[in-house]
Order: sequence, then C-alpha cells, then structure tokens
Amino acid sequence: MNNFLKLVNFELGRFIKVYFILAGITVASQLIGMALIANDYLEMFNEEVYTNGTSIELFVEYYGEISLLNLQYSQWFNLPITFAVAVLIIYSFFIWYRDWLGKNTFIYRLLMLPTARINIYLAKASAIFLMVLGLVALQVVLLNVESSMLKWMVPANLRADLGIMESIGGLHSGGSMLAVIIPTSFIQFLIHYGVGFMVVFILFTAILFERSYRFKGIAYGVGYAIVAFVVFFAPFVVEIIIGRNYLFPTELFILEGILWIVVTGSSIWVSNYLLNKKVTV
Repeated sequence: MNNFLKLVNFELGRFIKVYFILAGITVASQLIGMALIANDYLEMFNEEVYTNGTSIELFVEYYGEISLLNLQYSQWFNLPITFAVAVLIIYSFFIWYRDWLGKNTFIYRLLMLPTARINIYLAKASAIFLMVLGLVALQVVLLNVESSMLKWMVPANLRADLGIMESIGGLHSGGSMLAVIIPTSFIQFLIHYGVGFMVVFILFTAILFERSYRFKGIAYGVGYAIVAFVVFFAPFVVEIIIGRNYLFPTELFILEGILWIVVTGSSIWVSNYLLNKKVTV
C-alpha cells in the first residue's frame, strides 16, 4: 500500500504544474465572466430604466432576473471546463507514452521498482481520478464564490438567488453542464464517474496492448475497447432493437453494475497479464 501511495503521489507531482494552470484558467475565466455578465445586465438595466423610462417591474418581466444560470450557459463558464476535460483526456494517453519517450525510457525504471507492476497501472488511473475530483471540488467552491459575487454586484430585486443544488442540475438548470460534472445525487455520481473510471481502465488496457504488440497491438487494443463497450452497453442496445424497455430502472441499474464489474475487472486482469508477461525491461 505504501508503494502504491508513493506512485500515486509521484504521478500527481508530474502533472501538478499543468494542473494548477488548468485550475487558474477556470477560476479566472469564471470570475471575469461573472463580473462582465453582471455588469452588462446592470448597464442594460440603467439604459432601459433611467434612459428609456421603463419601469423596474416591466424590465424584470421582459428581461428576467439575473442568476448563476446566466454564467453557466456562457462561454466564460463552459470553455474552461471543456478545455480542462480535453487536457485530461489527452493526458490519459500521455501518462503512459511519456514513460517510453526519450533515450532513457523511464518505464524501465518504473517496471524495475520493488512493487507489483499492476500498482503502476492503478496509480496512474487513481491520479487521473483524483485530478478530476479536484477540479470538481474547485467548481463547487467557485459556485459559492460566484453566488456571493452576484449578490454583491446586483440588487436583490434584479436577481434570482438560486441554491447551489438548483444551479447544478435541478429543474432550474435544465441541461447545464453542471448536471454532468457535479451530479445531484449519489446514484448519479456512481453512474457518471463510475462509467468515466471504467473508460480510463479500458483506455489504459488498449494502450498496453499497443505497447506489448506494437502495430498488431493497435488492432488488439481497438478490438478490446469495442468488445468492452459492447458488453457494457448491451442492455441499452437490446432495448433499442426490440423497441421497448424490458427492465425496470432498478433492474437495469443492477445489471449495469454487474457489467461494470465485469468490464473493469477484465481490464485490470488483462492489463496485469500484459504488464507481467508482455511488457519487458
């Protein structure tokens, strides 16, 4: 366990500078966006009410109250999140391939460590998962800061003070990206991040196929990924084909949970075999 934790800490340290840059971009973009959106709203209010003589009630009725949703549906909010997600997806590949790059391939030193090789695999996956959760936690903090910022800038009669849970994925947000990255229930959390974690394991296994068999390994890796996804999504595909839902939601959730265990467990088992039998130093 101690070796595993050291490996996780090592992997986090290798990406920490880029990670802080991603966090900084997210914070700066959203806070600047909140300030600009609130300022634009107030300028529009001043023009309509004090210049054109529109009543406050009519202005609010026509333009609506400002809320966190004005920020959430703007590019100031969505672009840094999209950028961070894209960087982490790219890093899911880079976290393996950089160890093979250069004259002195670092993967050889990793594989020679006095620990089970599967710990390297699990440490890399855990590092990515922890980085994702870290950005999610940052986003929750930012929502509270942005809510306070909005209250400070805009009078109470011109704004709608939504609770954080309302702005994340309730009826008020109706499809905001927050409903995906910050689930509103524990079950949704298990679904969203369970599937995401499974995808990382599948991707890592496909990469190890390529590293083990080179050009043939590309076909093996792609084939494994296709089979894994077909197995996991089979219940949904069957329901689409037959044109009706033959399972209750609870039954479907349990079945998908079992398939998740099968696919994730298979990915770990295959990766362990490749690391021990096919990837050599």
